[in-house]
Amino acid sequence: MGKKLPSYLLEKNRLVGTVTFSVLFALIFLNIYIPFSDTAWFGLGNSQTFLFTAGFAFIAILILVLSRVLMYNAGKICEFTYAGYVLWCLAEVLAVCSFYTFVTIDIVRPDGSPWSVVFSGALLYCMIALVIPYIITGMYFTIMEKNKTIRLMNSRHVVSDDTASPKGEDKVTLFDNNGALRLSVRTSNLYFIESDDNYIKVWYADSNGEMETYMMRCRLKTVEQSFSSTSLARCHRKYIVNLDKVKILRKEKDGYWLVLDTDAIPPLAVSRTYTEAVLARFRKESPEKLTAFSSGRTQP
Repeated sequence: MGKKLPSYLLEKNRLVGTVTFSVLFALIFLNIYIPFSDTAWFGLGNSQTFLFTAGFAFIAILILVLSRVLMYNAGKICEFTYAGYVLWCLAEVLAVCSFYTFVTIDIVRPDGSPWSVVFSGALLYCMIALVIPYIITGMYFTIMEKNKTIRLMNSRHVVSDDTASPKGEDKVTLFDNNGALRLSVRTSNLYFIESDDNYIKVWYADSNGEMETYMMRCRLKTVEQSFSSTSLARCHRKYIVNLDKVKILRKEKDGYWLVLDTDAIPPLAVSRTYTEAVLARFRKESPEKLTAFSSGRTQP
């Protein structure tokens, strides 16, 4: 439970999808269970009951929406663990149950069942109405992400209009967020991949050796996970670099910089978060590319 939560579960479209599906699931479930509940007062026929029902539904949905907005913004500031995500979801359930209990005891049925009975019944049905769709959407998004990763990794069987490459040479095949194939490039021609909001920009050399860029809608994290066992490595929040294309790893006053074997691309910064991982890769695979401190370079 202390494991880091996958970032794709906190993406805006995934959070919107979770709330939308949960609301629809809850509405269907509540309409089924109302006839069997002693504390439920939902109804569509009576005008007064309908107003209470509509008001409660609106505020309950508002609670979920505001909670997911806070979750989205919190995910940008700190890392969520599985335990933190589960506790957050349970807090949503308790908030909706508490609101239902308040409406039932103080407004709809002030002389009805005691609050403990109302709350316990609401908790049971709310766990079913919200936790089940939370689990279903989480599993669905995980399967989608795994399928996308499998497509990204299955690069040797993709037809390309590029000139035939030597047998056994690896290719980096990139799909967009919709699963459509957008780019297939030999690893030996790929320099680095840059993040640009919800897009990535791929820097590579064409068959004539000319530097080209290609922009597509894709997450940099997906690329990092898919090609973790190759020469591609994350060096910065915005960059994934092909270590085979690095000429020098240079230390400066402001940190480490990667100098690639082309003048068309300025040196790339190595952020503190990824410094140790990058240094470990070079110490193991290319120690000759490490350089001592240098102070004569101007930042790009």
